[in-house]
This record gives sequence, structure tokens and C-alpha cells, in this order.
Amino acid sequence: MPSALDTPRGAAELAESLLPPLGNRWLHTQAVAARAEEASAAVPEDDRDLLVAAAWLHDIGYAPELRDTGFHPLDGARHLEALDAPARLVRLVAHHSGAVYEAEQRGLSVELAAYDREDSAVLDALIFADMTTGPAGQSFDFDVRIDEILVRYEPGSEVHNAISKARPYLKGAVERTRARMVAQPM
Repeated sequence: MPSALDTPRGAAELAESLLPPLGNRWLHTQAVAARAEEASAAVPEDDRDLLVAAAWLHDIGYAPELRDTGFHPLDGARHLEALDAPARLVRLVAHHSGAVYEAEQRGLSVELAAYDREDSAVLDALIFADMTTGPAGQSFDFDVRIDEILVRYEPGSEVHNAISKARPYLKGAVERTRARMVAQPM
């Protein structure tokens, strides 16, 4: 039986219960979910709702009440796991947008490794949605988005270092998704 959390509506309701006080983070999340909907043709039909649900939930770990490690992919995944969300949804949130690179910077690789990372069209499309959406929901080209992150975070910070290292991986996911979208128009 599917969980309400792995449906776009159930995921949106949970995100809306946690993120609106965070202002731009909520705007970003709504736009990432819309972008994931646009990119859903790039994933198998059976995975489209999961993709959009993961987009709604990808940043819930920023909610102050969920903050434990301070690393939002891990804090969000742990919260979803505590809610008995489907394991695949938990793993997608844990590994969105190259989280493994930032986990390494933060000394949280072992904790993140508790969640297997899938190499799939769904994870690629989630990365695409996040890495083409600005911090206040703007639609950005991939390179503009990466540059925006690198300007926003101080050189030498965990995020700056992680994004710098992750850039080729993230670009590959975005390019694979764009190619799938062209090959499978809605």
C-alpha cells in the first residue's frame, strides 16, 4: 500500500506544514516541485509521482524542528524514515543534488551511507529540478545556478567545496535528464 508521502499531494502537505516560515526556501521548494513535474517525462511512468513527491520533500531537513546534524539531506531523510515513508523516497531525499559530496565535507559520510544511493533517471531528474531552480524559485540555467551557489557560500565552506567537487556529477545528471526529456516528450 503506498504511503501518502510518496504522492505529490501528501508530500506537498508535509512540505507546507514545515517550510513556509523559511520564506525563499518555501518558494524554492514549490518551484522545484513544478520543475520536477515538467521533467517527469524523463522517468518511467510508474516513478513520476515519486519524483514529484521527492521534489516537494527534498529540502524539509532545513525546517528548524527537524534540524539534528545541520545537514539537511540527512535530517530530512531521518524525519521521513521516522514517519515510515517509503524507503526509496527516503533515499532520494538523502541523496538529492550530490549530497555525498557535502557529507564528506561535513564528516557525515558514514551517516549518509546508511541510505543507499540509486543511480537512476529519478535521481537525475530530482537533481535537474533542484539544480535549475534558484533560491527564490527562479528558473536558472545549470551553470548560473551553480555559480549562484558558489557566490552565496563563502569559499572554503562545506557547501562551496562540495558544490565545486560535485559540479561534473550534477551537470551529468542535468544533461541526462534533458536528453530523456527530448526523447520522451509529454
